[in-house]
Amino acid sequence: MRGAPSMKSTEKVEYRYFNRELSWLAFNRRVLNLCSNPRFPILERVRFLSIVGSNLDEFFEIRVAGLEQQLESGVLEVGFDGLGPREQLRRISEISSAMMKDAYSCWKSELIPALEKEGVYFKAPSACSASEKEFLKKYFEDNIFPALTPLAIDPAHPFPHLRNKGLYVLLSIAEAGVRRAPAQIAIIPVPPILSRIIKLETGDKKSGERFVFLSDTIKYFSEALFPGCKVRNAAIFRITRNSDLYFDEEETENLLQTIENELHNRRKGAAVRLEIESCVGDTMLKSLVNAIDLDESFIFKTDSGPINLSRLSLAYDNIERPDLKFPPFRPYLPPEFQSREDIFSVIREKDRLLHHPYDSFAPVEDFISQAAKDPSVLAIKLTLYRTDSGSPIVKSLKEAAENGKQVTVLIELKARFDEENNIQWARQLEERGVHVLYGMVGYKTHCKTCLVVRREENGALRRYVHLGTGNYNSKTARIYTDLSLFTANESISQEVANLFNTLTGKVVRPHFDKLMVAPFCFHSKFIELVKRETKNAKAGKPARIIIKVNSVIEQSSIDALYEASQAGVKIDLIVRGICGLVPQVKGMSQNITVKSIVGVYLEHSRIYYFENGGNPEVYAGSGDIMTRNMFKRIECLYPIEDSDIKKRIVDEILASMLKDNLFSNILHSNGAYYPSPDMKKQEPFSCQQYFMDLSNVRSSEAASY
Repeated sequence: MRGAPSMKSTEKVEYRYFNRELSWLAFNRRVLNLCSNPRFPILERVRFLSIVGSNLDEFFEIRVAGLEQQLESGVLEVGFDGLGPREQLRRISEISSAMMKDAYSCWKSELIPALEKEGVYFKAPSACSASEKEFLKKYFEDNIFPALTPLAIDPAHPFPHLRNKGLYVLLSIAEAGVRRAPAQIAIIPVPPILSRIIKLETGDKKSGERFVFLSDTIKYFSEALFPGCKVRNAAIFRITRNSDLYFDEEETENLLQTIENELHNRRKGAAVRLEIESCVGDTMLKSLVNAIDLDESFIFKTDSGPINLSRLSLAYDNIERPDLKFPPFRPYLPPEFQSREDIFSVIREKDRLLHHPYDSFAPVEDFISQAAKDPSVLAIKLTLYRTDSGSPIVKSLKEAAENGKQVTVLIELKARFDEENNIQWARQLEERGVHVLYGMVGYKTHCKTCLVVRREENGALRRYVHLGTGNYNSKTARIYTDLSLFTANESISQEVANLFNTLTGKVVRPHFDKLMVAPFCFHSKFIELVKRETKNAKAGKPARIIIKVNSVIEQSSIDALYEASQAGVKIDLIVRGICGLVPQVKGMSQNITVKSIVGVYLEHSRIYYFENGGNPEVYAGSGDIMTRNMFKRIECLYPIEDSDIKKRIVDEILASMLKDNLFSNILHSNGAYYPSPDMKKQEPFSCQQYFMDLSNVRSSEAASY
């Protein structure tokens, strides 16, 4: 990264910031390292490898595509880290090539042998036994062949458009029985509707579970699609294309229709990466590269595994071996939420905090479900960024509208790669009478907020609020770590109402005292809080900052943290992914440590702690320390005012994360991440395992009580 210069961490550092893209690649490398971790069950390691693949897909579709657009446009903008697009692309090519090589090596040399020890085999068709080949041939003829469409490439058949991330077989074919017959290129698209993994059912249960990849099978039997021809060479390949959306919101009258059109255009984006088997012939490869107009530095060859590592998630889903996966974990449901009869009285009593996935997500769903049914509820307002198919929350919103309540939903149509789902939800909700809006022009609505207006028994209206760090998505709530706060606090709920009025109406300069809302005051308030710690440190007062986020890449915020460090403020950053801040540099950031926790669950919560001279303030919410979060999105950070909840966040959650040394990596000033040095001095400690154990204890105590 200007990243990662080759020098020891004790050498003088002549730069102030790490590059965003290279920092992200370093994060994905940490995910890849989990695939080799013997502490994880083998199928979980396979799942992590699929995550590495899908992460790289998105990185090329968006980030690499954006850099290439800069080059094409001639606007060679140099970021605050000092790297221009050309140099970034050069380093990305080098690093991602090494990463993919290591990923396929891990699959071939580590995961496949470990799977075979457990009786799970992934076989090439050519390596199958006679009975397996017989089964595979019949399976191909009955289930695959009818769905295939061979595409010859010749003057009458121009090179076809190839789908983004579509899987294909590239072939060199020639007339059979004719000596020196001229070869021509052909392509077989692998139908996306077919299962990518085929289980060999030959009745030989003693041989374990055996699987063959669909693309390998099509390649093996490809000659059947070209009668009278001989296949001289065949290679499976896949193209990644630019998948960003382009449109001017201010010139767009119908945002929903525009995004639907752009989603269609996305499938035709410029090629940014080619993954192909190394057995491909030079002439074939040259023809393909010319046809898709690709920079050759982003051609990745492999001979060690399936093209498209992200498809390995299907292996995890289809192999029914619980003994090779993490033990099932049942989240804790606090006793006050167990009756599920009157959640509003529970919230009225005091603020409530849930720590997902260790605490159940059910109370969030119950909150909206009860609001939909409760005749005393007048209105429900909610922001929807990403949700799951069959979402019970969407179902409750529809029911609420049918029950005559005023339901307003802010749907973010530009939630990357969830646009199609969100368009579907928008249309369904509108059909049921929900007021569906798409936020403010020019800003993504990324905050996680829900407001319920209810008439109490005394006739007064009262607001109930849910504020989160994660999406209203029951599926991701099982694998992402997030916080949920329920409150009926009058001042906070009033500001949440102000936030919704800003989103749905016309408020030029909204004012927030309690909440930190982007783009209005998140950045300025954050800088103010950091400077207060700086001032306190200079005055000899207690000063400390702890921040747990996904990314730190906004320059002025980093500069403020540098200034605080120089004043003597001890700063601990827990940053899962991108970090542009260079820690542990004398005279600049010697009081700042940065650790990344990458473990069983995806760290997703955002928590901000400020010592405030001995009277700590704690915030949680949706915003990271990024330019887009602070200036280009609607984000909401909320204060934790309940003393019990604040104590839990500080003494239980943050303290355990800082103690973690098992799945933590420490960022050094040379841009490299190293395992926690505490591993050599202390017992291994995983905060995620600790939280799971704590939830199990609490569940047992609640059951016995």
